This record gives sequence, C-alpha cells and structure tokens, in this order.
Amino acid sequence: MTSTTPIRRALLSVSDKTGLVELGRALAERGVELLSTGGSARALRDAGLAVRDVAEVTGFPEMMDGRVKTLHPMVHGGLLALRDDAGHLDAMKEHGIGAIDLLVVNLYPFEETVARGADYDTCVENIDIGGPAMIRAAAKNHRFVTTIVDVEDYDALLAEMAAHDGATTLEFRQGLAMTAYARTAAYDAAVSGWMAGRRGDAAPRRRAAAGTLAQQLRYGENPHQRAAFYTDGSARPGVATARQAQGKDLSYNNINDTDAAFELACEFTPEDGPACVIVKHANPCGAARADTLCAAYRAAYDCDRTSAFGGIVALNRPLDAETAEEITGIFTEVVIAPGADEQALSIFAKKKNLRLLLTDGMADPRAAARLIRQVSGGYLWQDKDNGHVGQGDLKVVTRRAPSEREMADLLFAWKVAKHVKSNAIVYARDGATVGVGAGQMSRVDSCRIAARKARDMAETLGLPAPLTEGSVVASDAFFPFADGLLAAAEAGARAVIQPGGSMRDDEVIKAADEAGLAMVFTGMRHFRH
Repeated sequence: MTSTTPIRRALLSVSDKTGLVELGRALAERGVELLSTGGSARALRDAGLAVRDVAEVTGFPEMMDGRVKTLHPMVHGGLLALRDDAGHLDAMKEHGIGAIDLLVVNLYPFEETVARGADYDTCVENIDIGGPAMIRAAAKNHRFVTTIVDVEDYDALLAEMAAHDGATTLEFRQGLAMTAYARTAAYDAAVSGWMAGRRGDAAPRRRAAAGTLAQQLRYGENPHQRAAFYTDGSARPGVATARQAQGKDLSYNNINDTDAAFELACEFTPEDGPACVIVKHANPCGAARADTLCAAYRAAYDCDRTSAFGGIVALNRPLDAETAEEITGIFTEVVIAPGADEQALSIFAKKKNLRLLLTDGMADPRAAARLIRQVSGGYLWQDKDNGHVGQGDLKVVTRRAPSEREMADLLFAWKVAKHVKSNAIVYARDGATVGVGAGQMSRVDSCRIAARKARDMAETLGLPAPLTEGSVVASDAFFPFADGLLAAAEAGARAVIQPGGSMRDDEVIKAADEAGLAMVFTGMRHFRH
C-alpha cells in the first residue's frame, strides 16, 4: 500500500467557514492548487487567494439552487481514482480528470437548523447530498486521498504536511477516514431521527444514534474497563454541555452521578424556591428546598451525612458564597449549578480538586428526550421519564385527606422518588428528605432501610426522635402488600403518596385507614432501574 502521499490539489467546500482562509493560505503557500464552490470560493478569493471553481472543472454550472454542483465524474473520478492502477490512470487521462489529493468538507448545518426550530421545508433543504457523497468517496480512497470533515483537524493537517514535506502518511489518512465515516453516519442518523420524530414514529424499523467524543476517560466504572464520554449534540443544559470552572477531569462515575444529581435538581422550578440535591452512586442521599440555597444544602446534608461524604451536589440556583463555604466543609467530588458568583468561585478555588460545573441554565424536566441502554445483542430505547403530577392529579383514597403541609411534602417526596433507583422509598418532612431507601429487591426492605438511616441521623444530630416522626412517604410504585406501608407508619409517617393499581389496593387502603394515615394515588409510577 502507498504510504506517504503528497498533496498537490485540494477541494475545499465548507458550510462552516471557520479557519477556511487560514487553511487555504497555508495550502497555497505550499503550492497546492485550490478548487472550491460557492461561498467557500468567494471567501478564499476575497482573501486574495487563487481559486478554481468546480463549475469550471466540471463544465457545468451550479444549478437547482446549488443542489447540483459536485455530483460529477470530474470530481468523483478525481477522488476515487487509484493512483497505482494503470486502468484508472488511463481513464483519467482519456477524460481529462485531475486527481484530488485533499478534500475539506463540512456539511450543511442540518442539526443546527433542526435545533433552532426551523420549518419542515427548511430542514429538508439543509440535508446535504453532495457533501456526504464526496466525503465517502474520498474516505474510501484513503490510500491516496486525505479527507477533512472537522475544523479542529485543520491544524493537525498542516502539522502533518510540515512534518512530511507537504505529504500525509497512510496512518494519518486512515484516522481521518474513520472520522469521516463516523461524521456521515451521525449526519444520516440525525436526519433519520428527525424524520421519525416528525412522523410520530416511536419505533421505526431501523434506528441509529451517534455521538462526538467529549473526553477520553481514564477508565470506566472500574480501572480494568476502558471508557470515553460522548455528546449527542443536544443543547439541553446538563453535565454534557456544562463548562468546568475548576477541578480535576471528570471520571466515568463522576459523569454518571452528576447527571443523576442535576436531573433531580431540575425538577425544582423557580416556584419551588432554592433547592439542593446530594447524590451518591446515582441515588439521592439528600434533597431539600428552603428559603435560601445554603439552608437547602444543610437540610439535604442532614438527611444522610455519612453518604454525603464524597458525593455530588446539584443546585437549582447560582452558587453563592455562603453555600460555597458550607459545601467545602466536607469532601465533595463535584458541584453542578447554573452559575456561581465571584465570591463563591474564590472560595472553591482553595479546593483545587473540587470539580465545579456551570450549566448556564436549568433543563426542562418535562421536555422530550430519549434514553438508550445496551443489552446483549441490542439496545433498549425509550422516552425519558418526564412524567409529572400536580395536586389536581392526585386521588385521595383514605378517610383522612392530607393536610396542606402534608400535601406539599407529598409532592416534594414524589419528585425525589422519581430519581431513586427502584424499589424506591422516600420519607420527607418540611421540604426535605429525612430517609431514602433505594434499589432493594422488596419494597418493605426499602421502607425499613430508609427508616433506619433516619434513626441513625437522629442520633448523629442529637435529636430526641428521628425526623420520620410526622413525615410523609413516597413510593415509586404501588405497595403490593400492606407490610411496606405499615413499616412506614411504624417509622412515624403520617401520609403516603403512591401510584396505586395493586390487586390488593383495598387491603392497603384499609391498613392505611386503621393506622390513621392519609394516602393519595398518582396513577403514575416511576420505576428507575
């Protein structure tokens, strides 16, 4: 196979003009002939560079509003011809086809057009045809052709050419070809996914997804597992789009846990007031809302101080100095917030290893999104759980209805339970969690574990009784038997929120009435596995 191949002729046709002139000038200084189209050619000429129009090469003008310009043998022959094949060389000579050694193309901004909410026809017009065709042709012929699809590879290209006297190596071209095919695959996935969405097709026969590398990770959940972090191009505020203001690189577990924390924090809207969530191993070990962010942090911390050590903190308001001082009182892995003031940044700067992520906003918890999970031999694909219930959606099923305070706590606990691994039980009181039971195989065990944790914290805080006394309890799914509900009553809970729908609902309701509990049904469950 041919190894080092000189670049003598390049075709540059880009939608994103970033760095185009600088690249064109650097190539021209090396004696590379520049071919181009439309706006790219104008930008290069305006910079004083000699450019030959593709229309001049093909003998056909751009037509049909630019839909047809590069789909021609004079272009694709120059990209696909094997330079060591006598038959290909004879065909090039016979038809006057010149070799193209470098292709620089980035595609019509389809994803950006969809993201800004453009109408159907505008989105369709931003589906690139000639670009992907040229990219695939050049990448297939990577033995001879260098293919660039990302602006961030311009500097690498020029460095490669400088190191090899204007040529590129096979290894370099092969890496770029791999990137090129991933780009066209991602582009097609975006188009297909958009079309499925516009058709309302929840289960198309073929489904594709793609991502862009955001970070090479040291390892995965454990040191023997390789891992990397990819973004999907979504503009949704969160861990993937946040700016890291300080601290070490995020690990696989950091990213997973920070996402879990921030998604729960986003459940608390401005109407809920300042809220704080503390997560450990993807489960909230404390959550609270209060009059101030600092008070919310303290209340969340007091739910389970042991688990909070080394945890992830998510806030629904910009970080302030008072809250920053409290957070730095213990070891915390990551803090994620929509912003931070200068005093808070100065306080955190003293903790060099503490990672601070700033999202510049909160995500809409009710917005549509997708979740993908790999299983052996396939993928599970589902909508994100953006289910929501308000007070008007609740059905009181016991003789006693919840008080106003209990109702507020029930709705709070329900939001938290949605983000706890099943089987999930959440005790709450005065806008704060006071006990969380997560991921147990039986619901009654979750009830008991959460209550035990509350007793432990009461001892730590020097309280005369655990805060589950007078609390409410949320269950992510129905109580299949009365035992779990009775365990919650024994812990001191006075009101219950659960989906309902069990064959033994009547038995559970009767037990609640006998225990003096108020209970409401949501008609919606929140399994989280």
